[in-house]
Amino acid sequence: MTAAPMTPSRYAHHTPDAPAIIMGSSGEVVTYAQLEERSARFARALRSRGLGVGDHIAILMENNRAYLEVAWAAQRSGLHYTALNSHLRPGEVQYVLDDCGAVALVTSEALADIVAGLDLSRIPVRVAATGELAGFERYEDVLAGESAAPLPDECEGREMLYSSGTTGRPKGVCKPLPGTRFGDPSSAPAQIARGLLMLGASADSVYLSPAPLYHGAPLVFSMSMHRIGATVVVMEKFDARRCLELIEHHRVTHAQFVPTMFVRMLRLPEEERERWDLSSLRNVTHGAAPCPVAVKRQMIDWLGPIVHEYYSGTEDVGNTHITSEEWLAHPGSVGKPMQECHIVGEDGEELPVGEAGVVYFGGGRPFEYHNDPGKTASITHPKGWRTLGDIAYLDEDGYLYLTDRQAHTIISGGVNIYPQEAEDVLTGHPAVADVAVIGVPDDEMGEAVKAIVQPVDRAAAGADLEAELLAHCRAALATYKCPRTVDFVDELPRDPNGKLYKRLLRERYGGDGARTTE
Repeated sequence: MTAAPMTPSRYAHHTPDAPAIIMGSSGEVVTYAQLEERSARFARALRSRGLGVGDHIAILMENNRAYLEVAWAAQRSGLHYTALNSHLRPGEVQYVLDDCGAVALVTSEALADIVAGLDLSRIPVRVAATGELAGFERYEDVLAGESAAPLPDECEGREMLYSSGTTGRPKGVCKPLPGTRFGDPSSAPAQIARGLLMLGASADSVYLSPAPLYHGAPLVFSMSMHRIGATVVVMEKFDARRCLELIEHHRVTHAQFVPTMFVRMLRLPEEERERWDLSSLRNVTHGAAPCPVAVKRQMIDWLGPIVHEYYSGTEDVGNTHITSEEWLAHPGSVGKPMQECHIVGEDGEELPVGEAGVVYFGGGRPFEYHNDPGKTASITHPKGWRTLGDIAYLDEDGYLYLTDRQAHTIISGGVNIYPQEAEDVLTGHPAVADVAVIGVPDDEMGEAVKAIVQPVDRAAAGADLEAELLAHCRAALATYKCPRTVDFVDELPRDPNGKLYKRLLRERYGGDGARTTE
């Protein structure tokens, strides 16, 4: 017996009026029938404008009702699609567009200032999902000009998202196209969706997505929920109070957060938190960044043993999962690995239980870093295992505990920030002789970005220069990548060959200086 296809199209036929998408603030609803029709129309529009299987489309938008329609159009027509961070500066967006080779761009009027700074001469297909932009077709006009009949050769596409990694420039995590008919249960996207069934999700579920859809987990989770017929409530922007209100109003059953969101919800007055009926929740999942033990314990005390955690990465080389009950017995763990897991020392050999080293996974799905075979090779062990570059240890029960992250990456509010980008910008300022950017402990964000600057003129160090350097950085980079504060020093800790010892800086600012070998 052939398994039923896992697509939102299935529910467009069986439950056409069921809500597929509900926008949190505006209340706009996209039914399954509308999602099917609009994504099919846009898929045809892309094909009629020359995009074939394997071509690349970029999505640069805030959370809006068209976002998932566009993603589904790409998914059902065999395209690679890249969701770009809507807070990037034009130069950063340009790099990704050029690197991924996008031949289509879908954006919105809200991003007009960013779009105005782009060279789109190599992107012939340009569509404005909301409002009007010079040189862009209007989304509604594009849809109106196409048939709602599905493409006759529908096949699975795949997201290609960018991860900062360890090279200082974002790298596209390119996973092979499934090469299967749209909805084939054997395809990787369908297999991911089946994993949600293990978390108790079903067509009756209501999933709250409080994070930007340009991030991998919110995008993939939302689309996976559509494959099983659930309703996805999309918050345009996270607000702790509004989040609780939406859970009550829509009887949310499943939600996914990052630890920073937990912190903000816990900081609400107790009477505010108790005001809302959260009894519909069946599963609350978190990941993307380490969650402080005290914060997670408070969330379990508040919501009950429905808090789940996972550890994974855009590269999807390995993952773990842990329930509340398991976590209470192994506080601080991210769970048992779901693939073979190896903790490796500096000599490349496996370490015994309890000793921390680089985490490698065996198996996992294939991928490569786009246009960077050297980086792809660098994460692969001679035995074929692959790593995200994190440091951890296994306990005697097989539970994984992360003690470190990629050597330089800062994780602030669940977002990876590569400090070299800010270092490169600040190094270009005439008042800077040397600079290091690190993450320092922050109660709300997990880590905050700080610059330590050796000025050309020590006498110039002070509030005015700090403000000038922060403004200089924010003019070139997205604000979240820029330091919040600048400290001035006479000299940075470098060895005679110029190697910077960030470990010493982390120790100085209260971080875990032992987490790297720098």
